[in-house]
Amino acid sequence: MSTASVSPRISLLGSTALLFEAPGELDLAPQQRIWNLALQASQWPGIAEAVPGMNNLMLTFSTPPRDLDGLCERLLDSWEQCQPLSVEGRIVELPVVYGGELGPHMADVIAHTGLDIDTIAHLHCAPLYPVYALGSHPGYCYLGGMDPRLATPRRQVPVLDIAAGSVSIGGVQTGVSASAGPSGWNTIGRTEMAFFDPTRNPPAMLRPGDMLRLRIERVIR
Repeated sequence: MSTASVSPRISLLGSTALLFEAPGELDLAPQQRIWNLALQASQWPGIAEAVPGMNNLMLTFSTPPRDLDGLCERLLDSWEQCQPLSVEGRIVELPVVYGGELGPHMADVIAHTGLDIDTIAHLHCAPLYPVYALGSHPGYCYLGGMDPRLATPRRQVPVLDIAAGSVSIGGVQTGVSASAGPSGWNTIGRTEMAFFDPTRNPPAMLRPGDMLRLRIERVIR
């Protein structure tokens, strides 16, 4: 089925929010349309916050909408008119140590991809990664543009505790954990950079539209 024949989905999140889910694959242009829709919707009456996610947009209500059908229709119409929004973000360099105790699932990625650790590290550092969205936990960034040769399925049994700064692969995406916690992704390395600090303004270091350039600090074989 072509993506052109698939309609967006809108679902309620209790009485205080709704979720708009865009059709299509994860790619930069559709994500830039989400950014544009978020910018527009944030100005609508009764909307407290417009939060872009991966191929979706959450709207929270300052007051429950009296005309929910009208709001949904406005969302769908605005999506049809939305053009990709180019954001002039910052480029942030991120040194990463790959493998060893800091990359406990590197062996699983090696086994799945058939690549050696040096090839994985170099392929992982090659792209300039756009930040698609923040989510999962405060400061966590979902990145686009990973080399498809590195794609590795998420873990069947999630890990209960990975360290802050863990660099991981989940399916066709990669990301960096902003704080310690559980994860179902494959951790291949770690960085010492702090992505979230509640004493900063804003507390999250990265924003959608920023770019991450990874650099090999060390490879532990």
